[in-house]
Amino acid sequence: MPTPRCSAILCFSLILVLPLLLFAKGFVKPVAMHAKAYPAHDSHPDEMVAIAADPYDTPQKAAIFTHNLAENGFLPIFFVVTNDGDRPISIADMQITFLTRNNSKLTPMAPADMYRRLTNPRSTTPLPLPIPRKPVKGTISKKEMDEIESAAFVARAVEPRGTQSGFLFFDIGGINTPMAGALIDITGVSDAKGHELLYFEISMDKYLNAPVK
Repeated sequence: MPTPRCSAILCFSLILVLPLLLFAKGFVKPVAMHAKAYPAHDSHPDEMVAIAADPYDTPQKAAIFTHNLAENGFLPIFFVVTNDGDRPISIADMQITFLTRNNSKLTPMAPADMYRRLTNPRSTTPLPLPIPRKPVKGTISKKEMDEIESAAFVARAVEPRGTQSGFLFFDIGGINTPMAGALIDITGVSDAKGHELLYFEISMDKYLNAPVK
């Protein structure tokens, strides 16, 4: 049975160590469900592949990121690919386009491009005259850079009866209600023999109109 002195030492040690453990804890990517479990998905039963897009468009969902991405004009979308077949599929040549109802075509931003945007934010306040000025220099911490790297969708294949997931980041700055009526088109998914599957199309209205849980 621990003595009072030992108990005091143990409690003091936990007080010192716990903040260090919390600080060291890195970004934790959400655990992916089967793609068909998300409201916004497209499934090809004959090809046994399903792809889903789950926008992190609310403060509660986006709180997993240290940086306020919405404030900087980014829309994070959790992208999920499920292969129910017994052979792997290739997504190395996959092309993804976010098509708004106003026909703006957006492609996922690379982490390097996001860093440049986050460290050199664009001014959203219009000037009465076209007076040239230097951009305001922003900052992004190593932790925030690591989060983006860890979160990004990087898979190039999906194993049989497996799921791959990660975040896509779209620049929606200056676009009002970007998800209403929007579609995500996906091409370049191939089977084990290299034959390209039919294109996938995910409606964002499925997400917007889904019952709130």
